[in-house]
Amino acid sequence: MEILQIVVVILILFCLIKPLGTYMYHIYAGTATKGNRFFGKIEAGIYRLAGLKERQSMSWKRYAFSLLLLNGVFIIFGFLVVFMQGLWANPTGLKGLDPTLAFNTVISFITNTNLQHYSGETALTNMTQMIFITMMMFTSAATGISVAIAFIRGITSKSTTLGNFYEDFTKTIIRLLLPLAFILTLVLVALAVPQTLASSQVATTLEGVKQTIALGPVASMEAIKHLGTNGGGFFGANSAHPFENPTPLTNVLEMLAMWCIPASLTYTYGRFAKNQKQGWVIFSAMFILFLIFLSLIFMSERAGNPVLTELGVSTSQGSIEGKEMRFGLAGSTLFSTITTAATTGSVNNMHDTLTPLGGMGTLALMMLNVVFGGDGVGLINMLMYAMLAVFLCGLLIGRTPEFLGRKIEPREMKLITLTLLVHPIIILVPTAIALLTTAGTDAISNPGFHGMTQVLYEFTSSAANNGSGFEGLGDNTAFWNMTTGIVMFLGRYLSIVLLLAVAGSMTRKQFIPETIGTFRTDNGLFTGILVMVVLIIGALTFLPVLVLGPIAESLTL
Repeated sequence: MEILQIVVVILILFCLIKPLGTYMYHIYAGTATKGNRFFGKIEAGIYRLAGLKERQSMSWKRYAFSLLLLNGVFIIFGFLVVFMQGLWANPTGLKGLDPTLAFNTVISFITNTNLQHYSGETALTNMTQMIFITMMMFTSAATGISVAIAFIRGITSKSTTLGNFYEDFTKTIIRLLLPLAFILTLVLVALAVPQTLASSQVATTLEGVKQTIALGPVASMEAIKHLGTNGGGFFGANSAHPFENPTPLTNVLEMLAMWCIPASLTYTYGRFAKNQKQGWVIFSAMFILFLIFLSLIFMSERAGNPVLTELGVSTSQGSIEGKEMRFGLAGSTLFSTITTAATTGSVNNMHDTLTPLGGMGTLALMMLNVVFGGDGVGLINMLMYAMLAVFLCGLLIGRTPEFLGRKIEPREMKLITLTLLVHPIIILVPTAIALLTTAGTDAISNPGFHGMTQVLYEFTSSAANNGSGFEGLGDNTAFWNMTTGIVMFLGRYLSIVLLLAVAGSMTRKQFIPETIGTFRTDNGLFTGILVMVVLIIGALTFLPVLVLGPIAESLTL
């Protein structure tokens, strides 16, 4: 029955990929659709208000500058909101956030990470949750998707430019995220997820004790939280909270919501490449990796804790510590796999209580950061690996590396290599610093190998812009707020700028006609090569630190 539950969710996803991927292709390809008249009027008003009557296609440098400029404005806005939240619309009397916590929170949400060193219902007002947190969930997701579309244009079209960032950004919000979030919000409200402007409700228990229950516009935040692969919870317990995720049905909807856009973008890529097999190769590589780590996490949790088994107190349900019984083992492990694969960060169970190998599975997905990934980001990371695989194959067989009719040359490989190095550096260096300083080790709640994993998970989640955490770590300190904030910022914008530079470099190359000697990238062989390249590079980079953490912990049980 547990396997059947997982299979059903996967089959539903398969049914969503083609229609959603096709819809996104029409949005960014500018083809005539029935919704153009309606959405076009809204967008025209936004362009007039913003002074964007002429929206010329941009070079990669201008595209990157426009992205950073707009995100910079959002950062300033975010600081003003969180510092001044105590001055207005504040019935619960909450104060502004501490400076280091404010820094961490603003950077977290602008980078699509949504790492939370605070508990939403006790730290932020409903107004802050709406005008800052929810708004950033739309803008950060739109930024990632826009970058993916620009990258796709760079490697598939004959144009020397990448499109207009502001137009891509606006279309993503108006035509994609808002309609989907509106529909999902209505569905969640119908399934008993609260949506109200009331900040709390006083209830009297059976013992006669009055209890104040936090409320707010939860459903609307839940919708974009998952569709935008954001992950930040309205409540501290995130999607384990019964108001955020009350039933197995809402659990399935939230899993599909955070999975559907990253998965469907592979189909969109195939449409732009005018060869749908290219899109299916990328999807297949992602899906194979997903199944590998889903199997690891599920089987580890199903086997349970061997120490409890020896004591004779284990259950037939496997490891159920930290899991909600309304979701069961299947609903919990699939959620954990999707949220770390799609770098959403939403959790419906506590990852700190996963078995060592189960926790390693979630860690590995964030370390690879290509198994579907966040909205847009996962696709361009996998395409980066595809270009690397083509280059390596070209070296091995003595052919000029080509990808989609363009040569892969030293300039692209230098940029790709630099991108590959950034991710492990901003994970491993801060992890080492944290383990060497009392400011870092004082936050560890479980010393030993598990404490090592807590620290590693925090920085991996930050670098991958995931946001989930091993919640046993006491991370609301100046050290952790500042270090993770810096890692989140670098993990987001360095890779975006470098990969836009790769796309810009590709636009300057002439198309090469396909010949009998061209190495094909649209078949099963290349899918297998791509999977192996990802796994080998991931293992060479991260296996030593995994041995010191979850693997060592598993061996000691």
